[in-house]
Amino acid sequence: LILGVVGASSNASFVILSGIAGLGAGAFSMAAGEYISMRSQRELFEYQIALEKAEFEQYPEEEIQELSMIYQARGLDKTDADVFARKLLSNEEHALDILAREELGLNPNELGSPWSAAISSFFSFVIGALVPLLPFLFHAGEFSISISIALTGLALFGVGSVLSLYTGRNALLSGFRMLMIGAFAGLATFGIGRMVGVHI
Repeated sequence: LILGVVGASSNASFVILSGIAGLGAGAFSMAAGEYISMRSQRELFEYQIALEKAEFEQYPEEEIQELSMIYQARGLDKTDADVFARKLLSNEEHALDILAREELGLNPNELGSPWSAAISSFFSFVIGALVPLLPFLFHAGEFSISISIALTGLALFGVGSVLSLYTGRNALLSGFRMLMIGAFAGLATFGIGRMVGVHI
């Protein structure tokens, strides 16, 4: 966004105004989207669990057989699987939890929090959006855009490198890939801003 605005206008005040507006709009938009997404997902999971509960209450034997077949598929013979499934579901307090985990692949205690997701998304966006905006906020003058690009590049490379801890990829290559993707997006936005700025 900031590169797009800089491409259209070199007015620092306009860049700051646009950057702050974009930060606020993006953060609230991401938070709202994440909340809706997580809320809908949680409601779907709760509905599936409720259906499972109703099925178990109406057809307990069929649910025992379904659970038995799951354990048979994992290597237990039919007799052992039947006994194991019946034993697990004999405790009504834990039966729904077991069915949800085994049949639906869900942990009823960890369906995700819409508010946690929204707040996390909001602050992640704010932190990320502040990086290129900081030089303009501190009035770095003619060097603002250069410092902004450098800070953003370092942040992109850093995020890519940290991701390699979870993917097992080479940290330098992962950081460089993230940097190149960000650079391409920034250049494209700058080009669009320049074209629009010329025509306006």
